[in-house]
Amino acid sequence: MAGYVVRVLSQRLLLGPVLIAALVAGVWLDDWIDRLEAAGWYVELTGRATYPPGVIVLLGVGSLAWLGALELARLYAQTHITVSRRVVVTLTLLGLVMIAFVPESFRGTTGAAMMNTIVTFVLVGSLAFYSRHKRVEGMVAAAGGALLAFAYLGMMFGFLLLIRREWSAWVVLWVVMTTKSSDIGAFFVGRAIGRHKLIPWLSPGKTWEGFFGGLACSALVGALGVWAIDGWEAMSPWQGAVFGCVLAAAGQAGDLVMSLLKRDAGLKDAGQSLPGFGGILDVLDSVLLASPVAFWLLRLV
Repeated sequence: MAGYVVRVLSQRLLLGPVLIAALVAGVWLDDWIDRLEAAGWYVELTGRATYPPGVIVLLGVGSLAWLGALELARLYAQTHITVSRRVVVTLTLLGLVMIAFVPESFRGTTGAAMMNTIVTFVLVGSLAFYSRHKRVEGMVAAAGGALLAFAYLGMMFGFLLLIRREWSAWVVLWVVMTTKSSDIGAFFVGRAIGRHKLIPWLSPGKTWEGFFGGLACSALVGALGVWAIDGWEAMSPWQGAVFGCVLAAAGQAGDLVMSLLKRDAGLKDAGQSLPGFGGILDVLDSVLLASPVAFWLLRLV
């Protein structure tokens, strides 16, 4: 057991900095393109007066959503839910696009009606699609799996694009880093002093000590992030610390949701693409649930 922990920790310490560097580089490039347009250089380079904001963040989040959808389809296959990978990927990307590119003119009743209509069509359309072979076995489970891909995976990823559109790429980075720091704090504090199990039947490795350690780590990163983002005066460091605690709690809830899906599938990890971490969903499960929470919290500031 000790050897396994050391091996996993070594892999995480090697791959973790690479992932963080790639994330920071992508955010910097996205912000740099913004600065090109603000300075008028973008028009000179391309001949266009405007460009879609957050292109790099869009490409990055879209790629992660696509890879995450493939892992979700794998979980479905292990639970004998007959949802094809093509359907899972398509509905995930549809959910992302729907939540990220809703016109700003759609407010109040119009926005709610549009959202409800699309979700209803996804559910009813899935039922119709899976009944085309005139067999009812597993049809409801398949339709439910399709809706989960659309609403949980696609729409939750879409909130990162909403945050980029309304604030900046650096705020997206702040949300991701603040949320993920909870995982780091929970891991090390839980390993060091964890005694009281959080939810033993669902995730035996998680402890209350680790939970509060994660909150403290996210509070610190949240405060430092607000202080470090140049020109972001909407929030004070102490507010960043409070936001960090809320994002940490939401993130750990997201982690438990993914643990539920993996346990139902009888798998330890959702994927194997990231040694030491598992798959894309194993890394971003906390961010999925934290991103809508972050969006609405930022709206309150």
